[in-house]
Amino acid sequence: MASPLNVFKTVTKELTATNEVIYTAPNGFTGIVLMAQVANVTTTTEDVTFIHFDSSESLETELVKSFEIPGNDAASVVTGKLVLQTGDSVKAFASTANSLKLTLSILESLDA
Repeated sequence: MASPLNVFKTVTKELTATNEVIYTAPNGFTGIVLMAQVANVTTTTEDVTFIHFDSSESLETELVKSFEIPGNDAASVVTGKLVLQTGDSVKAFASTANSLKLTLSILESLDA
């Protein structure tokens, strides 16, 4: 069976204080992050770090670093779209475990 040309996905994750891979573009696909929102589910200000990992260069680039999100609030951690080539990832972590929840909206497009 042929792979679909485009697949929309939602990825959610409760962030820990450890730098973790949240999503990796699968083999043969380009992942396009359409939206990345972090919600603070506590009443205190918490920090988030959101990272692009380029697998071909083994390079991590912070898109936001120690970005403060007030209690009971949310923020977008990307402006515009983020393109992830096959094997590239997004990583994230919070200043305090179980305080922040990340939601990604992703379009996976089949590589030609």
